[in-house]
Amino acid sequence: MTLTLKPLAAAALACLVLQSPAGAANIDGPPVFWKISMYGNSRALTSGMEALAAKAAEETDGKFQIKIFYADQLGNSRENLDGLKLNAFEGAGICNFYHPGKNPAWMVFSLPFLPIGDPAVHKYTFKKMFEHPAIVADMAKWNAIPYASGLLPQYEIMGKGPAPTEIDGWSGLRVRAGGGLGDAMEKLGAINQTLSAAETLTAFQNGTVDAAAFPMTYAHVAFKINEEADWYTSNLAPGTSECGWVLNKTAFEALPQAYQDFLMDNRDLVLDTEQASYAAEDADNFKLFEETLDKITYSEEQTAEIRQLAAQPVWDDWIAANQDDFDAQGVLNDLLRYAEEAKTAN
Repeated sequence: MTLTLKPLAAAALACLVLQSPAGAANIDGPPVFWKISMYGNSRALTSGMEALAAKAAEETDGKFQIKIFYADQLGNSRENLDGLKLNAFEGAGICNFYHPGKNPAWMVFSLPFLPIGDPAVHKYTFKKMFEHPAIVADMAKWNAIPYASGLLPQYEIMGKGPAPTEIDGWSGLRVRAGGGLGDAMEKLGAINQTLSAAETLTAFQNGTVDAAAFPMTYAHVAFKINEEADWYTSNLAPGTSECGWVLNKTAFEALPQAYQDFLMDNRDLVLDTEQASYAAEDADNFKLFEETLDKITYSEEQTAEIRQLAAQPVWDDWIAANQDDFDAQGVLNDLLRYAEEAKTAN
C-alpha cells in the first residue's frame, strides 16, 4: 500500500524543502547515486528521507541522487545491517527490535513507558542519543553511522476478539510487540510475538496473532491492521521503538565534504518532516478508528497499575541482561537525563 501524504503533510514538506530558488545549484560536486534500503512502502515514516532526497537533487542540480528502494527490494528488513556491512547499499531504514542481538544498546529506545510522549521531548532526546558512544558503537560493527531517528509516535494496540478492558484481559493474548514493549506485554500476561510490520497483517488473517502494537496512528493504517481489528487502546501509550535511518560509513566517508555537510546539516529536515506527516495522518485516522472500532480507555488507576507492573521491572531486567556487555545503566541514565533537559527547556 503506497500512501499519499495528506495536504498538511505535503504542505509541511514543501515548506521544509523549498528553501532556495527552483533550479538553483547551491552545492557543487560530482555525480553520486545512493541507494537506501527500506522495508514496507512509502508512508509517513519515509517522508523525511523523501524530503531529504528531493532537497539533495535540488541543491546539487541533480548531481547527488538519493533513491529509496521500498518493500525489501535490496534486502530483507532483518538483514539491512548486514547489507551495509557488505557495502550493498549506502543507507537503510532499520528497526531495532527486528535484530536486538545486532544492536543491543539500541534496545534502550524500546523500553516501555519512557518519558518521551511529548514530540519535542522525543525529538531532542533521540537526536542526542544518536550521538551517544554506545549507540554509535553498535552501528560501527556494521559499517554504519546513526543518522536520523524515525521518531515513531507512541504505540497503541489494535486487536481482534474480546477487548482487554481490564488488565487481566491481556492474559494469554498473542500480541505483536517488539523489544521492551514486548517484555512489558509479557508482564501483563500476554504472549509476545516478534513479527516484522509486513508480516503482521498476514498473521491477523491467519489467526496466529490476536493484537498488534504499532505507532499510533499512521502505522496501523499503513499496514492495514485497522481493517482486521475490532478494538484499539487509546491511552495505553506503552512506549515506542527506533525504526530510523543509518548510513553506510564507507560510502559517507567517500563523499566530498560538501555532500557530507549537506547530509548532516539536514537531519532536522528529516525529523521535522516525519513528525509533521504523523500529525497530518492522525486527524483522519482517529476519526476512522472511532467510527469503525471499539475504543478502550483505561482509568488513571489502571494505567498506574500497568506502569507499576511493566515499566521499572522491564528497565531493571534490561540493565541486568546487558550490563556485562556495555554500560546499560549509563545508557538509560543518559536517555532519561536528555528527556529531563528537554522538558526543562520547554
